[in-house]
Amino acid sequence: MPKMKTNSGAKKRFTLTGTGKIKRKHAYKSHILTKKSKKRKRNLGYFAIIDKSVENNVKFLLALK
Repeated sequence: MPKMKTNSGAKKRFTLTGTGKIKRKHAYKSHILTKKSKKRKRNLGYFAIIDKSVENNVKFLLALK
């Protein structure tokens, strides 16, 4: 059986943590930043952990399942 291919779009967007969780970046941090508050932009800069409801889908794209 051939190897599972990793989705190239997903491998650029998600990273694994040491405990096996999947990190993602927040959206809305790339342009039109003048109207967004400092607090909002600062909080969008941090990583987030993906939701349980999409974890299986992302693991499939990353060929972890």
